[in-house]
Amino acid sequence: MATPRGGIRKRLRLIERGEHFRFCYQGSLKSAEKQSGHLCVAGEGDRYIIGGRLRTTMNQPQSIPGVTASSIDGELLWGFWYPAQRSDKIRGRGLVTSTRLEVPLVLGRDSAGKTFALRDVCPHRAFPLSAGQCDGQTVECTYHGWRFDAHTGQCREIPSIASDSKLQCDRIFAGSFPCEERDGYVWVYFANPEGRAARLPDGQVDRGAIPPVLELPKFSKRYRIAHLTADLACSMDTGIVGLMDPAHGPFVHQSWWWRSRRSIREKQKTFEPIPNGFRMSSHAPSANSGPYKLLRFYGDEITTQIDFELPNVRTEQVRCGAYWFTNRTTVTPIRRDLCRLDFVAAWNLFRWFPVTPILKFFGKRFIAQDQDVIDRQQPGLKVQPRMMLIDDADRQARWYFQLKAAYLAAQQTGAPMTHPLDGPVTLRWRS
Repeated sequence: MATPRGGIRKRLRLIERGEHFRFCYQGSLKSAEKQSGHLCVAGEGDRYIIGGRLRTTMNQPQSIPGVTASSIDGELLWGFWYPAQRSDKIRGRGLVTSTRLEVPLVLGRDSAGKTFALRDVCPHRAFPLSAGQCDGQTVECTYHGWRFDAHTGQCREIPSIASDSKLQCDRIFAGSFPCEERDGYVWVYFANPEGRAARLPDGQVDRGAIPPVLELPKFSKRYRIAHLTADLACSMDTGIVGLMDPAHGPFVHQSWWWRSRRSIREKQKTFEPIPNGFRMSSHAPSANSGPYKLLRFYGDEITTQIDFELPNVRTEQVRCGAYWFTNRTTVTPIRRDLCRLDFVAAWNLFRWFPVTPILKFFGKRFIAQDQDVIDRQQPGLKVQPRMMLIDDADRQARWYFQLKAAYLAAQQTGAPMTHPLDGPVTLRWRS
């Protein structure tokens, strides 16, 4: 990595008031000094982002609170499960490709139907394993016939070596990733880009070293489920900021069945910290939210709770007596400038009504409106790659950036993660 004058790296870890922040540097670094009790950086006409707060040079205002850069998402988050593909796309012995976090994957099923995920790169000559075939136990690279265990990536056969060769092929591994099926998706755990997860002596993944797979909450044995997906031509950060934005509804999603400008009113919500995220505490849904009004049919109290958890998960639970509706949205990076939005919903409401086709029809329109906004936003981000985040409507986005910075700091230092919320917080905005 190139270093500017004085040997100071372009990326530094600064400690402010005992908390770790990720520091993104642009331009040549001239000096670093403490001012007004804060560790800040000064340069010549450059702007510096520290933990989601903008510090400018001596020729500009001292600080502009609540401004962050869209380029902060250059840091991908490792050590999490991400949805890699719909389960129904992987059938029989067929191999399916997918890219997540810029890692090429080849997915398939073994002879017992259990899914596997390998890095789609043969360690021999970097040939795509997806061009080969699966026999139910191993995946063959069609370039030289090397075979790799479908689950561990361990090399099982190299046809070209002679019988007296001392090459120990079982010491060669293709990258492999733990994977599980939940809610109609194949989830893949990304410990690192190379596919080197913690393993037991027999080569199997040490499941005790990784967290459990996410599962959509369900509150009855009988329920229906539906899925939607869309590509977002933006960074993961931009997509997530849009996902948790509470104020754009009356403008972007104007419709008779959702919101209008005339429906704008003041909102007040209480938030609380949860591990790796925050929760909009259980509350009665807003009176101007059209779909929630349908639940009055049941006559019970209606409550909703919304969680956001790193790296990219928004989960909503709506309860009405014995009836419920839950949904989860994830924004997963394919590349740094392209994301996949996956939406899944489950419910036991209105069993006599065709909810699934209606949900998909309106859901696709809703997501298409967000896609249109993101497409229109991209030219502006190229010339103004900074997004202003205001209180209180944008506080959730600020918490996201702070959580992300704290997680990265904890990963690099080994210190406990510092949560940006130390207790319940009440926010107010209009939407």
